[in-house]
Amino acid sequence: MTDNFTKTLKKVLRDIQVELTDEFDRNFEREAFFSEAWERRKSPTRPNGHILVDSGTLRRSIRSEIKESSIVFKSDLPYAAIHNEGGEIKVTQRMKRFFWYKYYSTTGSFGRRKDGSLRRDKRNRQLTTEADFWKCMALMKVGTSIKIPRRQFLGNSPEVENAVREIIEENITEYFRTDFNIR
Repeated sequence: MTDNFTKTLKKVLRDIQVELTDEFDRNFEREAFFSEAWERRKSPTRPNGHILVDSGTLRRSIRSEIKESSIVFKSDLPYAAIHNEGGEIKVTQRMKRFFWYKYYSTTGSFGRRKDGSLRRDKRNRQLTTEADFWKCMALMKVGTSIKIPRRQFLGNSPEVENAVREIIEENITEYFRTDFNIR
């Protein structure tokens, strides 16, 4: 009996791990933590792009492991926590250099006519907005705070608790049916 109970407990943990891994991954598609929508970005760099998905590194970095009778979900990326919990970051000299790099690389992308003047098209208007954004960021003083809104993708919620409860109930019911022939 104890052997079957241990197997059932391991099965419950594996089922929860698989289900929550899928749900946490779907948060990136939903652009929300289940039903709590993420704040839209204010930067014009990718106005129609997915929130928190630029290269997909953050999304792919989420790992889970079973430790005895619990499951731990984590990401080893240094910026994962600030996105998941929100907070403030201080502008550094290195960040300013990056902002200037982005500004100059953006302004070099402008479409030009044969005479060298800028084209007046939608792409150039978008690049102008993006270049202005990077210039504004580059002109910030070192030590200025940038607020990062909370865009939770991992953690506890009523949806997580419901999923866990359902998995436990299904597995316990199956355990009693097979071990005790209860229907």
